Amino acid sequence: MRQERRPARDEVEEVAPGVLRLQLPISMPGLGHVNCYAMEDSKGIALVDPGLPGPRTWRRLKRHLTSAGLSVDRVHTVVITHSHPDHFGQAARLAKRTGAEIVTHRSFRTFLDPTAEEFDDETHTVLDKTADQTPAEQGHDHQNHGHTHGHTHGAAGGGGQAPANRADPGPFGRTTPWGGKPFQLPLNRRMKYWAIRKASGRFMSTPKPSERVEDTQVLSLGGREWVSVHTPGHTPDHLCLWDPANGVMISGDHVLPTITPHISGLGFTPDPLAEFFTSLDRMQSFDGVKTVLPAHGLEFADLTGRAESIKLHHHERLDILRQSGERLGQGTVEAYMKELFQPRSWGSMAESETYAHLEHLRLARQAKVVTGGEQLRYEILG
Repeated sequence: MRQERRPARDEVEEVAPGVLRLQLPISMPGLGHVNCYAMEDSKGIALVDPGLPGPRTWRRLKRHLTSAGLSVDRVHTVVITHSHPDHFGQAARLAKRTGAEIVTHRSFRTFLDPTAEEFDDETHTVLDKTADQTPAEQGHDHQNHGHTHGHTHGAAGGGGQAPANRADPGPFGRTTPWGGKPFQLPLNRRMKYWAIRKASGRFMSTPKPSERVEDTQVLSLGGREWVSVHTPGHTPDHLCLWDPANGVMISGDHVLPTITPHISGLGFTPDPLAEFFTSLDRMQSFDGVKTVLPAHGLEFADLTGRAESIKLHHHERLDILRQSGERLGQGTVEAYMKELFQPRSWGSMAESETYAHLEHLRLARQAKVVTGGEQLRYEILG
């Protein structure tokens, strides 16, 4: 079993000088926990990524803090690495209870934000996995974990958009930019999704950042200085934290020990894969890294090597698309998706990642898109 899939540990462990790891349970395919990091200073406690919403996580978080001799009421700062529910879920509750500051990258937005993109595959995954629980109990194979949005950015010539003569059906029933099948969840689960949005203020409220930081901004957490590192790719707002004095990098989902984050083609960014490559290359610029603390899995040391391995994985996928193009000719995103992924992973998230890779090739003039039918078709150029 890969590290990231293992159930949450009961122990609170010091994984770097002054940094405690509190593993919190999550219910997502391929993931068994999320790492919340706690640091104490003279003002109280700073937390990074306080887990999913819901009472189960809240109880585990309080129990972990108590076992470490800490109190949840002393939390003064919550840093959120990016806008996925398993990272921001308890932030709003902590802010309401303790007055904690919420720190994010300046571009942080969640699916509950009225100004944000509304189509979030990861949130749908959470709802799908917890649909049989009561609202009080609601709260990545990381190839299938990610933040995907249903707004077309026009990169492929506008094909596959939802008809303009009908009301927006929301995330269920909306056609993808490439003309792929929309989400088709059972009616009862669609109703629960609607209820969750309506009741979001009760158990899945949007955290309101009190400080939106820029890249390289210095933060004081745990009695030391951390440098914010903007690493878009997995999400546009992804943030890592770098402690140069102790050689510690909190990497969020950007660099994980044994699995790779989902790269979606459905955001506002024309080429998220290119952004991800740039963010991975940037990991080589940090000298003296001793410990990498990921959002899932265990700590590791070789940041540069792991970043290169993840980058190689995606270049291998691009090669698979090139080879498949010789056989498929003009293929749909779904057809190329079946070349990249095993049948167990076929679906909307695999399609969105395939779309991101195809768009990366198109923008590099290594592929062209053919419009005119119900679905876009991609032809790989020699």
